[in-house]
Amino acid sequence: MSLADKVLAVNNDLPIRTQQPVHSGKVRSVYWLTEADSRRLIAEKGYNVAADAPLAIMVISDRISAFDCIWHGEGGIYGVPGKGAALNAISNHWFRLFREQGLADSHILDIPHPFVWIVQKAKPVKIEAICRQYITGSMWRSYAKGEREFCGIRLPDGLQKDQKLPELLMTPSTKGILKGIPGVPEADDVNITRQNIEDNFAAFNFSSREDITHYEKLLKEGFEVISRELAGLDQIFVDTKFEFGYVADADGNEKLIYMDEVGTPDSSRIWDGPSYREGRIVENSKEGFRQLLLNHFPDPDILLNKERMAEREALARDNALPTEVLMDISRTYVGIAEKITGEKLVLSDNPKADIINILRDQYGLVD
Repeated sequence: MSLADKVLAVNNDLPIRTQQPVHSGKVRSVYWLTEADSRRLIAEKGYNVAADAPLAIMVISDRISAFDCIWHGEGGIYGVPGKGAALNAISNHWFRLFREQGLADSHILDIPHPFVWIVQKAKPVKIEAICRQYITGSMWRSYAKGEREFCGIRLPDGLQKDQKLPELLMTPSTKGILKGIPGVPEADDVNITRQNIEDNFAAFNFSSREDITHYEKLLKEGFEVISRELAGLDQIFVDTKFEFGYVADADGNEKLIYMDEVGTPDSSRIWDGPSYREGRIVENSKEGFRQLLLNHFPDPDILLNKERMAEREALARDNALPTEVLMDISRTYVGIAEKITGEKLVLSDNPKADIINILRDQYGLVD
């Protein structure tokens, strides 16, 4: 098979039994199961959820997005080989550690295939929960322009680019466009303060004001678990995004859980430790791809300026990246996944066919 055939670029066309439209995001597609299939799987597999809990099949792809666009390569390659399997393997590893160390569960109930999760429906907390251990990226750009307050937190003068911060910062932003919240602009990805959350906890989908403290505890402890494990691999956990939600267990008890993905090269910056000590930044995350794009095109402002979105979309649509660029990204993703999990990532020659066979033969979800 060709390299293009081994990449799972389209993941919203699987013949999984569902009565609702398939939700297809930048990387994952979600298939909501029928009520009958959800009840049957809960009974057959013994999932610790209510008997009538809605379940979904979540299928990751190998697509790569950056600057709010999907990018592709020469030869009809519409993704990065190994990327999807790497992201899921890393998230699975961290979710397992969180559970084993008594932090919280995740939305994942089962892992039928390296590209597939069976998840329960959660009530999402409408916050992009961002933790920062170093000053870099957008925070550094704002700091260099003279800004000193971020999400209600005051930073001292004299910080240098890529320097470790005096303490771990939690800098939340909105998830989606939230309307009618005093002091919060009606726009996606807007920085907010803890006071904003306290004053409007229900609008952010918290069940109680006390849960804000619990969410911050899970955020900090989750970051520390990943940072400690990566430090043991001489890698630096720079910053990351967490997402949280509420689910109920089989006894009807509501609990706050981790959801989406955690500690991956898509949701985090990870730096190589030896290189950092030598004064160089070597990215083991998607940030390396972002920097490559900024250097690859002659007018990087197109990628950074949201007012030039039409030009940016045309740039991604009309420019096939060299195959070696995609393979270099593949090596980054697969390499950090194998380093974190301690296991070799086994990639399928035909992931779509494998997924269909497993979901048909072992889960009865394909007619």
